[in-house]
Amino acid sequence: MCALELKAYEGQYQGETAIWLKAGNYEAALLPEIGGNLIAFRDIERGLKLLHEPTAEEMESFKARPMVHGIPVLFPPNRYEDGKFPWNGKVHQFPVNESATGNHLHGFLYNIPWQVEDYGTTGTESYVSVTMSVDERHESYQYFPYKYKIRLRYSLGEQGLSQQVLVLNTGEEAMPCLLAFHTSVNAPFAEGSAAKDYRLKLTIGDRWELNERMLPTGKFQPLTEQEQLMKGEGVYPFFESMDNHYTAAAQNGRSRMELTDQSRGLTLVYDAGTSYKQWMIWNNGAREGFFCPEPQINLVNAPNTGLAADEIGLFGLEPGEIWEESSRLYVRS
Repeated sequence: MCALELKAYEGQYQGETAIWLKAGNYEAALLPEIGGNLIAFRDIERGLKLLHEPTAEEMESFKARPMVHGIPVLFPPNRYEDGKFPWNGKVHQFPVNESATGNHLHGFLYNIPWQVEDYGTTGTESYVSVTMSVDERHESYQYFPYKYKIRLRYSLGEQGLSQQVLVLNTGEEAMPCLLAFHTSVNAPFAEGSAAKDYRLKLTIGDRWELNERMLPTGKFQPLTEQEQLMKGEGVYPFFESMDNHYTAAAQNGRSRMELTDQSRGLTLVYDAGTSYKQWMIWNNGAREGFFCPEPQINLVNAPNTGLAADEIGLFGLEPGEIWEESSRLYVRS
């Protein structure tokens, strides 16, 4: 049995500093200077580009809006009505950065530099660890005045790509812990395949009703026939325009997305941890090429909804307390 070839090194990705990981036929790249974004995950031997990567011509627009490529970190995620974030008797005011809805969108960490903590190889994997430490000196502290550290560790091995995320409260008061990943996957992901050959399965539960500002009303909507297929045997990912919000409902103990290329008999599995109690899914106006299945801890606009905190993933970390979760992406044939 041949040993798995493993590498981890600093290099370039479209002119930007990147940490590259290699493990056998797999390779991945992370951009520490642009949000700690895991921008590429590929199977070289089978010609698979699994994440939506920016082309050389798209790099400037990507840096201006690094939301629809790779795996951006959203902290706190998604939309907050009028930029208001009430917590423990205080109301924090976030900048309103989505003029169409008058909301704050996607938090503070997806487009700024992260610190490379470590990278290297073990006997079974290549890995990179990046961190974000926030205190009163950080620009975002004026809006989200909590001290914390987030560590992201990606490892690449025979079983694909593993993601571990850890949030540590380094301050002296309880802080909200709301996080998501705006994961962007290709459809098609295989050279020579067509999007019409693809079927999407997602472990959704109920669909939240959203108002004209894309905020939950607190009510659920009945699932359509196509959405029932999405949670069952699978559906064409671009059957209609989606910017939809769902509860997560684990199947066989797992909360995950499966994207199958029927022509190649290959399935990309995105196995998100069960701590993510909500899904967002956005498919770029039903334009073929890529879509975003986004695992979230919390309901959109959670602190403004008045709904029961345990039901909507609205929880805090006490000083010194840790929250962590793991996810995995791999290809099944």
